[in-house]
Amino acid sequence: MAKKRILVTGASRGIGRGCAVQLARAGADVAINFRSHPEEAEEVANEIRAFGQRAMLVQADVSVQSDVETMVQKVVAEWGGIDGLVSNAAYSDRERMVNADMEGFRRTIDVSMWGAFYAVRAVSQQIIKEEHGGSIVVISSPHGVIPIPTAMAYNMAKAAIDHMARTAAIELARHRIRVNIVHPGWIDTPGERKFFSDEQLNEGAKGIPWGRMGQPEEIGRLISFMMSDDCDYMTGSTVLMDGGISLPWWSNRDEGMQ
Repeated sequence: MAKKRILVTGASRGIGRGCAVQLARAGADVAINFRSHPEEAEEVANEIRAFGQRAMLVQADVSVQSDVETMVQKVVAEWGGIDGLVSNAAYSDRERMVNADMEGFRRTIDVSMWGAFYAVRAVSQQIIKEEHGGSIVVISSPHGVIPIPTAMAYNMAKAAIDHMARTAAIELARHRIRVNIVHPGWIDTPGERKFFSDEQLNEGAKGIPWGRMGQPEEIGRLISFMMSDDCDYMTGSTVLMDGGISLPWWSNRDEGMQ
């Protein structure tokens, strides 16, 4: 990852933060996108600089196409180009479809689906201009495959960006731009506190086959590897990192089969 210039969306907290820090640890310069939480974004920048890498803050709402395009151009103006993207920014409300507040429903789609598309498109356009190839990783979710109740908008958005990323992988291969997908499982992030208390998270984690929630830095290390030249032959792939939560039989359910 040495000298790579990577944009990470939604990088002030959670998985985005874990990705930004681990990419810097591997030698990349990282542009930290955030919409809110500027103090936390600055903390991430300081962590990146501690590794001797460049960091820049780019505030933008990824659900607004012009914001995303301006953000990418700011990175290019500052660093002379861009080499890759981690599309991570997302939003989610939890309500049953029949009772859903449509403003939150649309916000989920706008950020989690359109935001990912805008970022992939803008970064791809720039890399094509620079003619040096690059790497894109789209952070999706098992929600794209598993119809989890009370999360219809999020499920829809993640299913859509899975197919978007695979289609982009086909279209961009001629430009030597790799596009891959990661499905993180239940990760211990601030966003989970929107829906669960710490007690509920601790109790719920016991039901995961691996016996715990994942950590953002674990996803970050995976992303760093996938974006590196060691993965030059990987494109259009989906990597699941979820502690076994997607397995058909969970470890705590098979005790009677011993």
